[in-house]
Amino acid sequence: MSDSSSPSKLQAAVGFGLIILGIAVFAVRLAHDGAYAMPRGGNLFGGVGALGLGVLLLWSATPGALRWVALAASPVVLFFGLYATMAELEEVISLYATDSAGNAAELRLWIVDREDGEWVGMPRTKAIEHSLDGARLDMLRNGQTRCVVPVLHEDRKTVRAIHSMKVEKYAVARGSAAIGLYPREARDEAVALRFDPCPPG
Repeated sequence: MSDSSSPSKLQAAVGFGLIILGIAVFAVRLAHDGAYAMPRGGNLFGGVGALGLGVLLLWSATPGALRWVALAASPVVLFFGLYATMAELEEVISLYATDSAGNAAELRLWIVDREDGEWVGMPRTKAIEHSLDGARLDMLRNGQTRCVVPVLHEDRKTVRAIHSMKVEKYAVARGSAAIGLYPREARDEAVALRFDPCPPG
């Protein structure tokens, strides 16, 4: 009979896995050149949540009932943690903007290159919330920060083309699309933004 104060083999295995995943959420971003991009939103939830649940599952002082609650919650945290880690495995840029409340915001975005420039895609609400269209913003790419002016495009042909390029470039996008977690085609609310160099002055 197992000691009730010790985690079961299942709880211990999940706990160790979650702690490793939580560390990975933060560590994977060290692979990118330039300033470290602190996880935010769902990514931060995935990292901190994985670490927290992992500790609860492994800590001998955790009540048995609480361990089972942590185990039941682990799939949700696992999803956010895995996505936060895998989304950073390939090229990601930082776009430094402000939100509608005037707070600084670092947007982590997948980017594609076309003959007419550098492009990203996102929901229209996100672009409006951060007043991206026509703003002078700093963009960090490949360890270099430079000034860019995002130009918003809503014509469906362009939006679909940019989205298709993202799915083609990023393995995580393709894998997520295969299981229905990421759209294979651009949604109606999606827009595309081209980054133009800032004019002198």
